[in-house]
Amino acid sequence: MNTLGTSENPLQVAVVGSGPSGFYAAEALIKSGRAVRVGMFERLASPFGLVRSGVAPDHPKLKQAILVYDKIARAPEFSFFGNINVGKDIMLGELHQNYHAVLFTCGAETDRRLGISGEDLRGSHTATELVGWYNGHPDYRDRVFDLSHEVAVIIGQGNVAADVCRILAKTADELKHTDISEHALDTLAESKVREIHAIGRRGPAQAKFTSRELREFGELGDCDPGVDALELTLNPESEAELADKNNVVSAKNVEIFRDFARRTPSKHRRCIFQFLRGPVRLEGTGRLERVVLERNRLQGAPFQQSARGTGEISTLECGILFRSIGYKGVAVSEAPFDKRNGVMPNRAGRVLDSDGSVVPGLYCAGWIKRGPTGIIGTNRACSVETVGSLLADLDALATRDAKSGMAGVRALIEQRGLRAVNYDGWLKLDAAEVERGKLKGKPREKFTRLHEMLALLG
Repeated sequence: MNTLGTSENPLQVAVVGSGPSGFYAAEALIKSGRAVRVGMFERLASPFGLVRSGVAPDHPKLKQAILVYDKIARAPEFSFFGNINVGKDIMLGELHQNYHAVLFTCGAETDRRLGISGEDLRGSHTATELVGWYNGHPDYRDRVFDLSHEVAVIIGQGNVAADVCRILAKTADELKHTDISEHALDTLAESKVREIHAIGRRGPAQAKFTSRELREFGELGDCDPGVDALELTLNPESEAELADKNNVVSAKNVEIFRDFARRTPSKHRRCIFQFLRGPVRLEGTGRLERVVLERNRLQGAPFQQSARGTGEISTLECGILFRSIGYKGVAVSEAPFDKRNGVMPNRAGRVLDSDGSVVPGLYCAGWIKRGPTGIIGTNRACSVETVGSLLADLDALATRDAKSGMAGVRALIEQRGLRAVNYDGWLKLDAAEVERGKLKGKPREKFTRLHEMLALLG
């Protein structure tokens, strides 16, 4: 038997998911010094995961990572299988038959719930729905958001919550030259929302915005940021957090909030930041009419403070609400899954069975490995660690017969009449989107329906 990872017997790896962690894993494999063949599987027809469908349209610089992923995708060792859903179109066991290893990088695809009554009222949404909708994600293309009410509430104070607030706060003129989807721009142009409340369970010192994102609220064309100065009074533990030299971002954020509190409103819209409040229920007859909030207090040592309810209740009338309190992974058929934490149980990227033993040939990286933490670049180190584990297991992954890799999968795709989109097909879609955008003065106008994409490819 030839040594695995040589030109006579290349290492065949299936990567499931085409976001940052998937591409960084592919890059680490290709640069490993071994002979490898990487097949990347994506259930959508387009690659790049949340860099394409999660990054806000008014933050184009964050999408420049796609230039790196494009270079990886053009490597001769790489093959892309778009519009192929692993666990449905092709099963995990079938990938194992064709590849020495399967590496899941499929992220965290669903939102955490508030767990309160009224959460499913009409008008109550997840942040993921809105973000996918304005970014042209096919799963969310037909979502309907009623923006005819003056008050919108966002529960959460992280960067996704900031994106939602900012997109609701901006005018159509501020958005029309971005790659925001046309259907979303048309709806936002007619929005009657005048007051946006960004509500956090903890205090201003614990808000998870990046300072750059937070500062943008002071630069909006027709929306003032608002903070009640009394809400910026900090307890000693929070003051201690801000004094820590490693906590520069939080200290900057509090200064920005203080600047917002000193401003006099002069514009048509306001984005109001509120702290130490938690939703206890949503109310309304048939649809959302108000959110009931409980005043919180902080409890615990610095950097370990948690919010505890005080029993003091208030209500906020609103017509639409978005929860942005974190994400959870989704189980994949035939693969171990930790339902409580929303990840694949693993040790350094090696997936573990229910008894804690390593599942041979099964790996994970990115949010499905560690949970929804970090920024785009965080995924590189995470994927490199997993690929290191995989390469250390080469002797265990070696099989008597060579794996067929791409050839075997293509045979399955043809037998089942599936429409896979390869990377050349994506490049055609990409060029068409850019051309469509030029007509409107935009970087691109995305295709938002699968049948449109497949029709273009013929």
